[in-house]
Amino acid sequence: MPGIINTVLGRFWATSGLSIEWIGRFNTILALLIFIAIVAIIAKCSFILVLFMVHRIVKKTKTTWDDKLMESRFFIRLSRLIPAIAAYVLIPAFLTAGGGMTVFISRLIVAYMAGMSAHICAAFLNGVNLIYRSDAAEIAKRKPIKGYLQLAKVFLYIVGGILVVTTLINVSPLGILSGVGAMSAVLMLVFKDSILGFVSSMQLSSNDMVRIGDWIEMPAYNADGDVIDITLQSVKVQNWDKTITSIPIYALVSDSFKNWRGMSDAGGRRIKRSIYIDMRSVRFLTHEEIGRLSALPPLAAYMKTKLAEITEYNKTLAIPEDDYVSGRHLTNLGTYRAYTEAYLKALPQAAKNMTNMVRYLQPNENGLQMEIYLFSADTAWVNYERFQADIIDHLLATLQEFGLKVFQHPSGGDLQVIAEKLERRV
Repeated sequence: MPGIINTVLGRFWATSGLSIEWIGRFNTILALLIFIAIVAIIAKCSFILVLFMVHRIVKKTKTTWDDKLMESRFFIRLSRLIPAIAAYVLIPAFLTAGGGMTVFISRLIVAYMAGMSAHICAAFLNGVNLIYRSDAAEIAKRKPIKGYLQLAKVFLYIVGGILVVTTLINVSPLGILSGVGAMSAVLMLVFKDSILGFVSSMQLSSNDMVRIGDWIEMPAYNADGDVIDITLQSVKVQNWDKTITSIPIYALVSDSFKNWRGMSDAGGRRIKRSIYIDMRSVRFLTHEEIGRLSALPPLAAYMKTKLAEITEYNKTLAIPEDDYVSGRHLTNLGTYRAYTEAYLKALPQAAKNMTNMVRYLQPNENGLQMEIYLFSADTAWVNYERFQADIIDHLLATLQEFGLKVFQHPSGGDLQVIAEKLERRV
C-alpha cells in the first residue's frame, strides 16, 4: 500500500508526461528528501527545546538532581530519540509500506533507537553518580559507586549492540544470546580486567581500603599522591609533581601500598629526625654551667629536681662531691636531652595527645644518634615541613650552649684547612 505523500506526488508526476518508471524513481527520491527534511527539522526543534526550555526549567528548580542529569547530558541524549520516533511513525506516509527501502530504513531507525536507548541509560547512570557524589559527598569518598555503574553500562552497551545487530540482519536476539554460552571463555578473556576490577572494587569498598582524596604511596607504580578517581579498572593518583598515575584496581588488592588516611584522621603527622652528636664532646657540667642552665625557664624545674636527687644519692652513699667516678653528676648531654624534651612539649604546634620523646639510638661511626620523635598537629605538607625545620634549626643552634658538638664527616673545606696547617708547619 503506497504512502499518502507518495500517492500525492504520483498524481503530480502523472501530469508531467514522464514514463511510469521515471515517475516512480522521482517519486521515491522526492518523498525521501521531504522525509529527511522533516525529520531534520524535528531533530533541530527537539534539540532547541531541550537546550533552552528544559535548561531554563532545570535552573529554576530548587532541586539539584535535575542539574546533575543536565550535566551528564541525559536530556540532550533523550532529545535525540524524539526524531527517531517521529521518523518511525512518519515513514509509512512517505514510502510504500512493505517495500524494500521502507523495510531497510525502518530497521535502521529501530537499530538507532536501540543504540540510543543504551546511550541514554548510560547518561542517566552518569547522572546518578554525579547526584550521589554531590548529595552524599562523605559517603561517596568511602563507598564510590562509579565502578559498579561502569559495569552496568558495559552490560547496557552489550545488550544495545546485540539489539542493533539483530535488528539490522533481521534475526531474533535469542539466537545470538544462546551462542554467548559457547563464547564464555572468549568473553572471560576479553573482559578479564573488568571482572578482576569488579571483584577488586568490591573488596576495596567493603574493607574501606581506599577512598577518593586519600594520599597513597605505591612505589611499584611510582605513585605518591592523592586518589582523584576510582573506576572499574583503575585508580587514578595525582602525584605531588602533578602527574597522573593509573594503577590497576586489582593491584591495590594483590600488592601492598601505604595509605596515609590514618595520619589525617588521627590529626597528627609524625616527625622523626636525628641529630648526630660527637661523643668526644660529652662531659660533666661545671658549677658555672649548672648555675647558668638552671636559670633557663625550660630547665628550671628539671635542674632543681635532678640536683636534689643527685645530692641525696651521693649523700646516702657518702660519695665526695668531687668524685666524678663513683658518684652521680649532671652531664651536658643528659641536660641537653632534658632541655629538648621540655622544648618539644612546650611547642603549640605539637600534638598534645600523641607520643613526644627524645631517645638515644645505637652509637656508631657517625657518633651518638639522638632522635626526636613527636607529632605535628598540622598535617598540611608545607606547614609540617616548616614546623619540622624550625625544630632542627633551634636544636642545632642551641647545641653549643651545652658544650656539645655535631658530628659530621670532613668536607672539602676541612681538608683544605688541614692541608694549610701542615704546609705552615713544614
